Amino acid sequence: MLSRWLAISWLLFSSLLAGCSTGQHGPEGRAGGASEAIENKGSDTLVNLALAWAEAYMQLHPEVRISVTGGGSGTGIAAMINGTVDIANASREMKPEEIEAAKANGIIPEEYPVARDAISVVVNPTNPVSALTLQEISDIYTGKITNWGQIGGEDRPIVLLSRESNSGTYVYFLENVIRLGKKESTLLFSPETLLMPSSEGISAEIRRNPNAIGYDGLGYVTADQKMLAIAHDADGSYVLPSVDSVNDGSYPISRPLYMYTAGEPKGQVEAYLNWVLGEGQSLVSALGFVPLRP
Repeated sequence: MLSRWLAISWLLFSSLLAGCSTGQHGPEGRAGGASEAIENKGSDTLVNLALAWAEAYMQLHPEVRISVTGGGSGTGIAAMINGTVDIANASREMKPEEIEAAKANGIIPEEYPVARDAISVVVNPTNPVSALTLQEISDIYTGKITNWGQIGGEDRPIVLLSRESNSGTYVYFLENVIRLGKKESTLLFSPETLLMPSSEGISAEIRRNPNAIGYDGLGYVTADQKMLAIAHDADGSYVLPSVDSVNDGSYPISRPLYMYTAGEPKGQVEAYLNWVLGEGQSLVSALGFVPLRP
């Protein structure tokens, strides 16, 4: 999947190269051809888009080397707090305890929304269920609904799939879908939930298991998965995730994606972030995400 996304990104940023030169963007290269490295780590949701941005930017700026790795939003934020990366990718906002840990290290984190995303709820294409409310999804993932027959499907047990707890997507889904955005809620994933280490793991299990349900960023949904239409409640409209439904606010499960730095960025890190928030937005749609500006 990664090679497919990067191939798309190469096509897009080649058009940027045709009209841009190194002198038009950010700082000039160092004397003697020395390169400057930027370490970028975190959200697995953002990793494909971050890789595409890094490849495009390095073509425009050969004096800069950008290393991109995943590991989850929590991992990236912890690395930023510990001073081992320049930029942390996150598919959720920093938690209060993470901000306090940063301050204890003398760091005031800077937050940059860099794109938007829809979280898609997916099932096997053979599953006859095509739409759910947020309450039904919450009831499924907390174990109140355990059989597809309870929500208009076949008499089969529901197999729950989730990302692991260090994933920002996991945290967002817990707080905004399972707990329905209620700060006082203490609902948790059912202990029967299978925690998958990656988006690819969820995709593979959905393809294999006709009883499974999972969730993932829109950019990671493949053609052999069935996306469900989601409504706020039974009286609302059921809407499929898409760039348009995120832009018009009709899809109920959408969120910003972030980059964080340890204090105000400077030098090449600042130049790179400015590019991501500007010209780099032209790569966002091709990777299945939503640009900051429609």
